[in-house]
Amino acid sequence: MIAGVEELPLVVPGQEPRERADAARNRRRILAAAADLVAQRGIERVSMDDVARAACVGTGTLYRRFGDRAGLALALLDEQTRAFQDQLIAGPPPLGPGAPAAVRLRAFGKGFLDLLERHAELMAVAEEPRRDLGAGPMPFYLTHLTILLRDATPHLDAEFTARALLAALAPHEHLRARRGFGWSLERLRAGWCALIDALTGAVPADR
Repeated sequence: MIAGVEELPLVVPGQEPRERADAARNRRRILAAAADLVAQRGIERVSMDDVARAACVGTGTLYRRFGDRAGLALALLDEQTRAFQDQLIAGPPPLGPGAPAAVRLRAFGKGFLDLLERHAELMAVAEEPRRDLGAGPMPFYLTHLTILLRDATPHLDAEFTARALLAALAPHEHLRARRGFGWSLERLRAGWCALIDALTGAVPADR
C-alpha cells in the first residue's frame, strides 16, 4: 500500500481489531467506485464528493483515508506502479538487473512512457503542483536512476541528472507532447534514447 494512505486500526484492549478488516473492505469499495467513475468520465471530471456518494461513505471519511484527490489518484495507480517497480527490481533485463546501466536507462524511459501512455491523466493528478519528488513512487524512481547514472555517467552529478530526467517524463509534459504537440509515442521513445545516449556517450543501437 502507498505510505500514508491506509488508516491505522483502532485497537481497544480486550477487543479484536475488527476495524482493520472493516477499513480494508471500505478502502476496496472506495477504490472500486473511484475506478468506475474515472473509467466513465476521466479523472478531471471526478470529484471527491462524487466518489464518496458512489461508495456510500462520508466525504470526511474519504479525505481522512486519502488526504485529497492526489492521494486518491496515487491509490488508484498503486497496482500499476508497483508492477513497474517490481520489473525494475527483479524483472528480466534490460528493464531489470543484468544489462549495462546505459541500456537500463534507455529501458526505464521506454517503460515509463508506456506507463504514462496508459495512465498520464491519473499520474498528473497524483503529482499536483504542491507535491514534489518526495510523493508516491517518485523517490524510488529517483534512487533507481541515480544509481544507474553513477555507473553510466561518473562524470555527471547523478542526482541532479536523475531529477532532470524525471522532469522530462512528467505526466503533464507527456500530455502536452501527445495532445498539444501531436508527437507520437515512437518520437518520445526515440528522444529519450537519444538523450540517454548523449549523456552516457553510448553508440546508438537498435532501439
